[in-house]
Amino acid sequence: LYNIVDQIFIANASYLGSYGNAANTVVFPLTVVALAIAVMIGDGCCAFVSISLGKGEVGEARKSVGSAVVLSIASSLVLTALYLGFADPIISMFGGTVNEETFHYAREYFFYISLGIPFYMFGQAMNPVIRADGDPRFAMISTLAGAVLNIILDPIFIFECKWGMMGAAVATVLGQALTAALAVWYLFHSRIVRLHPADFCLKAKTVWRTLSLGACSFL
Repeated sequence: LYNIVDQIFIANASYLGSYGNAANTVVFPLTVVALAIAVMIGDGCCAFVSISLGKGEVGEARKSVGSAVVLSIASSLVLTALYLGFADPIISMFGGTVNEETFHYAREYFFYISLGIPFYMFGQAMNPVIRADGDPRFAMISTLAGAVLNIILDPIFIFECKWGMMGAAVATVLGQALTAALAVWYLFHSRIVRLHPADFCLKAKTVWRTLSLGACSFL
């Protein structure tokens, strides 16, 4: 939805047009990579939490959520560093050098989108966790809230502020940040899995089970 909305408003901005759409298309698969990692962590944690709660092992469920929080943050920071450090080769590998205008717009869009990767991955990783805790409605609301904010901010930043690709990217990142902020709020007000400081610790067994369950969701 974020990508579709960005594409619509970018296409209707006369100073961006098809070059802006091409740049957005180049960057989109790179956001899908971030999403795939986040979903693997989130779905794995969701399954782990559901299994643990079914067995009455609330402590194990807490450890899984704590591990998922740390994993999502750590992996997002690593991915952000890779994206920012190797931006030009990555954009080139995904076809961004087809012409100078597309490459320019792709670099601009990619830079700001990369800065928002930690918000994006955290929000998406926590969404299945919120569902597993028994509140799918909040999970839906938090996701839609970010998407709606993006829809509101896109025309303001692109048409009124004339921020171009930066405007589209910043609108997207702010929407993702809202979803992440709502996820943080929920973790402090969860229904069943109430986290303790000691739960934010990576233990090999918990991490392995979380990631293996998450990987199975792709099969």
